[in-house]
Amino acid sequence: MINAMINYMLGVKREDKIWFEITDDQSDRTQAHSQTSIITVYGFYLQESPIDLTIIDTPGYGDTHGVDLDKQIAVSLDSLSKSAEDIHEIDAVCLVIKATQNRLSDRQQYIFDAVQSLFGKDIAENILLLFAHSTGAPPKNALTAVKEAKIKCAVNDKNQPVFFLFDNCQSEAADEEYEMIQEQSWNLSFRGMAQFFEFLDTIQPKSLKMTRDVLQNKKQLEAKIFNLKSRVELMELKQNELKQTQEALEQNKEHVKNNKNFEYEVKVPYKEKVDIDPTVASMAMCCTVCEENCHYPGCWWVSNLSWCSMMKDNHCTVCTNKCHYKEHVKHAKIFVTKTKSETKTYEDLKRKYYGKIRDSKSLVKKLTENLQELEKEKIKLVIEAFDCVETLQKIALRTDSLFILQHIDFLVERLKEINEPEKAQTLENIKKRAGKEKQGAIGYFTRFLKK
Repeated sequence: MINAMINYMLGVKREDKIWFEITDDQSDRTQAHSQTSIITVYGFYLQESPIDLTIIDTPGYGDTHGVDLDKQIAVSLDSLSKSAEDIHEIDAVCLVIKATQNRLSDRQQYIFDAVQSLFGKDIAENILLLFAHSTGAPPKNALTAVKEAKIKCAVNDKNQPVFFLFDNCQSEAADEEYEMIQEQSWNLSFRGMAQFFEFLDTIQPKSLKMTRDVLQNKKQLEAKIFNLKSRVELMELKQNELKQTQEALEQNKEHVKNNKNFEYEVKVPYKEKVDIDPTVASMAMCCTVCEENCHYPGCWWVSNLSWCSMMKDNHCTVCTNKCHYKEHVKHAKIFVTKTKSETKTYEDLKRKYYGKIRDSKSLVKKLTENLQELEKEKIKLVIEAFDCVETLQKIALRTDSLFILQHIDFLVERLKEINEPEKAQTLENIKKRAGKEKQGAIGYFTRFLKK
């Protein structure tokens, strides 16, 4: 499709018996592989033409490399929009679909969902459908598949999707036996390309500002939920420790009453750093003070950590104490919560919470207060995660994207735990709107996550 665009701009005709194709620079195979694994930007500048053409290609979506690579595509697009390359607006987002398609596969549904979830709401009228392998007939089944998949795109005055037809087999050698068919394919593709470029003249390019906001909120939501899950796990383990301590006090109430020391055993949570495979997932940005994973997975920033998307005014927006970026490190390790059995004494307990005070009721009260503080932190983080979802609802093109849906059940459960039924219902409505047609794509997405 990209080669067809460039040959069209070069004015290549069938009688010229020539066809230009883009080739990789084979002098650096590693670089070529790296480029095609993430995104490739093609810049086309023809001296005789008043038009400059820039094409951003995102190959590899939904392939065997998994979701982490797909997230890197989003990060690369975000970085590109902030770079000095002057790609701060786009004229069109082109979705290439086979004209013979009867329905979108789970993989295609996942890919188109992932692409649409990158952009802000203002991009919808600039999304165009390019139907390949076309015979020139109206692609009725493919259009039905597009509608059933709820792909948002530009529409005409009859409120029907704007699409263009192609049969790009121009690079095949001329064959007298099939000359008529090859000529039809050529004419169909170049007519489609002419209509495509004519349509581009009628629409306004869109700034990538809202899209950058979407990408930023997605990254923050993912980091906060990952952090929230870790902190909830820690809280539950601490609650279990408290219960074991209370049981020990109850079992030894005569010793407590007489202020006699005694021993008891509890399972104590602790943090441990474990290695991650940097070839499978991006490295993690962790807070050394809070001992938390502030940006993982998806932290591709490798230089000054103050520029990480989780930082605001040089402080982290995720970790418990909102620590300065200098308290953070970037490496192939993450904090994992584990438990170990410890033998404690009643004297240890008193010293830890109340010094020489010997009132067991006050001791239990203090333990409870500590848990209440943890609960407040949990509530704050759950609300922050919900706010990220709500912001995405306002600005994202795809408000029921698989990215959001993967977190819905977890957040709904937590919102109910903190007595926020209305917020929980808001998220359940998002899931309801997504409908059954997304179940296959969700399954495909989940299988990727497991890999």
